[in-house]
Amino acid sequence: MTPNTPDTVINQADCRTRFIFDDMPVRGLHVRLQEVWQHIVSRKSYPLAIRNALGELLAAGALLSSNLKLDGTLILQVQGKGVLKMLVVEVTSDFTCRATARWDEQTDISDDADLTSLLGEGGVFVITLQPQDAEPWQGVVPLEGGTIAHILTGYMLRSEQLKTHITLAASDKAVGGLLLQRLPEEQLDDEAWTHITTLADTVSEQELLDLDAQHLLYRLFHEAPPRVFEPENLVFACTCSHGKVSDMLLMLGVQEIGEVVAEQGSIAVDCDFCNEKYVFDEADVNALFGMDVVSAIREQNTHQLQ
Repeated sequence: MTPNTPDTVINQADCRTRFIFDDMPVRGLHVRLQEVWQHIVSRKSYPLAIRNALGELLAAGALLSSNLKLDGTLILQVQGKGVLKMLVVEVTSDFTCRATARWDEQTDISDDADLTSLLGEGGVFVITLQPQDAEPWQGVVPLEGGTIAHILTGYMLRSEQLKTHITLAASDKAVGGLLLQRLPEEQLDDEAWTHITTLADTVSEQELLDLDAQHLLYRLFHEAPPRVFEPENLVFACTCSHGKVSDMLLMLGVQEIGEVVAEQGSIAVDCDFCNEKYVFDEADVNALFGMDVVSAIREQNTHQLQ
């Protein structure tokens, strides 16, 4: 635990910090990600409006994943039917993060486009807890709220019956987030909760993006400072691999993969998260399926033409 004074300097680049108020049943989290975010935005040319929404979801994932009680991954998805098809963030119990977005890249998207218009009608928020050694759990709810913070606040209240206050920010340089949550099974009068969330509402987007936890919490709560715990460092890491792509190709089957390679000479798969390219040529595909797939497809096509 570190003392809550503005003179304390901690690593600002990529960390998540827990805190708790001793005089009221409220816990909190602060996150700021810079290098992680740069890894993500350097791999795709995101339209500004989509980049900011993805950054806010990344900050939210880093905050919510702090509650992981077992080895595994927390996956947050915002799925839409408009120009924006999907935002997805994955944060693991090993403190690694990755994120990506899918959208109609043929459409011009204005910088000030709001999330509701980007997603269109019928969008959903999906939260998945994927333990390493157990079956995954998934919750799916309709999108309610015009921002990532509103969506998550509503979800936490409905699904976990916990009053939660979330503030998020994103730029091209960094993402940041602040979460306050009433502790379950303890009494807190509404006036006290309103007071502390009103203080949290005074935080500016620039403060979330620039300040570390020590300085931000001192600025907001110096009259009744919380206990601040040691920060946890987060890093970017992608779980894609040649083996996982091979498994995916096997699931697609001999016919589909063979036809692509027979026509194009190889099949290429790009990782949505890190942009790594995996190329399988005719020899690779034949070895993968344990047979001369391409020759069989070519022979089949020849018979069909006769």
